[in-house]
This record gives sequence, C-alpha cells and structure tokens, in this order.
Amino acid sequence: MVFGADSNNGKILILATLSGGYRGADSAGQSHLEYAPNVFILPVRTSAIFTPQFYLDTLERGFDAIIVMYSGTDSPYKGESERTAEIINKTYSIMKKKGIDTRRLRLAAICTVCVRPFLNEIQKMNQTLSEIGPFAGHAPASESTVP
Repeated sequence: MVFGADSNNGKILILATLSGGYRGADSAGQSHLEYAPNVFILPVRTSAIFTPQFYLDTLERGFDAIIVMYSGTDSPYKGESERTAEIINKTYSIMKKKGIDTRRLRLAAICTVCVRPFLNEIQKMNQTLSEIGPFAGHAPASESTVP
C-alpha cells in the first residue's frame, strides 16, 4: 500500500532524528509499509542544529517541503525540543517576510514506534503540496544542489 497523495507534487525532505522520526521510518520499513517515492529521509542526531537559512536554502535548491520529525519532549538532548521550536518559529517569520507559504515546513513529534503518525505526516504534506504546488523559488538547474 502506498500511503500518501500524488507523489508528483515535488520533493519532500524529512529531517528525522535518530531518537524519534528515524525510528518511525525504520519501523515503517520493517513492517514493509510503503510511502510516496518523493520523500527523502535524512537521519540526524538532533534537529536543533539546523538554522533558518538551512531551511530556506533547502527550498531554494530543489525541495518543495520539509518535515522535521523529532522526538519532541522525549528527546535525549536537554533543550532540543525548545530550541527546535524556536528555530522553526524564526524560520516561519522569515518565510512570511519572503512570501513563502509556511505550510512547506512542518514540525512533527514522532515517537520511536509511531509508524502510523510517520505515514500520516507524509500524506498530509503531499496533500498540502497538491494544494499549493511546487516551490517557485528554486535556483536554476545549473546552480541547484541538494543541501
């Protein structure tokens, strides 16, 4: 079963923390569940290390949406959830000023066994992308690289 909307909506980057989102992705894989092929998962130790500029650059260089999947308040790193939320809020503010739809960036708390919520987040983002379309601010193909 492919769980999600039309996968031709554009590319979705998932920043998946090892203590949360990545384990949800791994559990989905071990259960042989499928999700849309337009999803690229980057396992990360903590989501609190990415700056607002990283998110903007990611959109400009070829991704149409980003989901930050972290373990929320269950994070093994003190202050990660607060710091991540602070960074995402700052990014939203910059996105609004630049006229970028803030629905392109989502923060989701995913636990280690949260297979269905993991799949639901992908489905919701694909549904959002089908409504708002691809990101129009991509760099020209010759300059576009994956951040």
